[in-house]
Amino acid sequence: MPRQKHSKPVLTTLFCLLALPFAVNIHAAELDRIGTFDFPTSGSAAAQEHFIRGVGFLHSFGMTQAQREFRRAQELEPDFAMAYWGEAFTYQHPFFGQKDDGPGNALMRLGATSEERLAHAPTEREKGFLRAAEAYALTVGGMAERRTAWMHAMAALYEKFPDDDEVKAFYAASMLAAATVEGADRDRINMRAGALALGLFKKNDNHPGAAHYVIHAFDDPIHAPIALEAATAYADIAPAVSHARHMPTHIFIQHGMWQEVSLWNDSAFNAGLELWQPGDATGDMNHSSDWGQYGDLQLGDLNKSEVWIQRGQLVVDNDPNNARAMGTLKTMKARHIIESKQWQKQPFSDDLDATELLALGLSAANLGDLALANQVVAKLQSMLAARPDSVNLQLIHHEVAALTLHKESMQQSMVDVTKRQQAIDLIQEAMTIKESQRPPNGAATPLKPVHELAAEMMLEMGRHDEAAQLFAVSLQRLPNRPWSLLGAARSHKGRNNVAEASAMYNALLAVWSDDSHAAVREAKQYLGY
Repeated sequence: MPRQKHSKPVLTTLFCLLALPFAVNIHAAELDRIGTFDFPTSGSAAAQEHFIRGVGFLHSFGMTQAQREFRRAQELEPDFAMAYWGEAFTYQHPFFGQKDDGPGNALMRLGATSEERLAHAPTEREKGFLRAAEAYALTVGGMAERRTAWMHAMAALYEKFPDDDEVKAFYAASMLAAATVEGADRDRINMRAGALALGLFKKNDNHPGAAHYVIHAFDDPIHAPIALEAATAYADIAPAVSHARHMPTHIFIQHGMWQEVSLWNDSAFNAGLELWQPGDATGDMNHSSDWGQYGDLQLGDLNKSEVWIQRGQLVVDNDPNNARAMGTLKTMKARHIIESKQWQKQPFSDDLDATELLALGLSAANLGDLALANQVVAKLQSMLAARPDSVNLQLIHHEVAALTLHKESMQQSMVDVTKRQQAIDLIQEAMTIKESQRPPNGAATPLKPVHELAAEMMLEMGRHDEAAQLFAVSLQRLPNRPWSLLGAARSHKGRNNVAEASAMYNALLAVWSDDSHAAVREAKQYLGY
């Protein structure tokens, strides 16, 4: 059950947001649900109870909750090796976290040497788990070395116990962790992890780790359908963990299921808030805010987008030194401008980050303030010179510069062919850069999808065939985005392709239905409504 909260003015304000009509209610009973699985150990019955809960939280990355349970198990049984094994994985995100000394410190409390620690593990299976934790926590080097070592240790354990469900689950988790640093081998390792987790999910469709790791393994536009069943189930498997409510939206975004993206991230935010205490990290609330706003903007709900921004501001107010929270807030403000196309010029400042500059640069270019747009381009160029390896910065620079050149090319009575070609070359380079990266997952990054911007530029040039092709690519990469659906409809209309234009307009109306939106009226007029 959640711990007793301390009253704080900001926290009270945050809770007020839970009364909003679209919020998913949280019931106390749900905060006890973590899924079902069997993980026998040599621990006493009392310690085992807390251990099982810790593992359940761990499978769903409820790290604070998991750590609390593993520590309780240790209090009951100080020599319970598996409780220290579990705690070692609660100090950082195993896939994306930075190096932390906590995992090693946890194991050192069990014993100063590997021999001392292993002496507390009475079975070969438990010794194998403990060796894997040592690989994860104590391997010399950074997280890349630690994750790879963990995978190899789990592979050895899996070879000895191939029918053990928890060995399978954590072997899959270790592969997903190692895949993040294995470069060209990443996809193969992800698929192996996914196959293992999927088999476990088919055996036990209430296993939190199985559903969770299936989602991570198949989180891309090609493989996402494989994970849809697990994603649909997962939010109801472990509602005690905020991350478990958010995680299905990785797959929902890949399917353009915007209502589900909105509702489950709202639920995740509320769960994170319910469990939060002063001093806790706000990562879950940051992440669910970021993605929840994205879903609501795809639904065209600008009011809910503003609510997400308010939530982001309140999280910052409550945790003012959290750089991630501040970054999320800036992202949400910029995204609101870009996705709503309510272009607005704001004072230029050297303190603006890349995301803010993207919103300002696109706004200035679209509003015809090309001097300001070029000022943004120059700033982005200087930032890129200092950080030439930043792919996101490259993409943002290319987007703003390309659109600015495109708008400049149309300023005169005659199109400036040279500037137009420069714009095309820049946006083409941006698409090439983007396509060289892994397939997209999650909310669009950069905030304006590169292929969508390129297609909109082609459409404005009257190059309908090229625009249609680019919108098709954009929709393959980011399915069911309304702006790409609208652009595709207009490009096919320009090609006199009635069937395709009608299909795209109908797809748009399945997402947007408010007649106050000009795009909705346009679609209905074309379709004869």
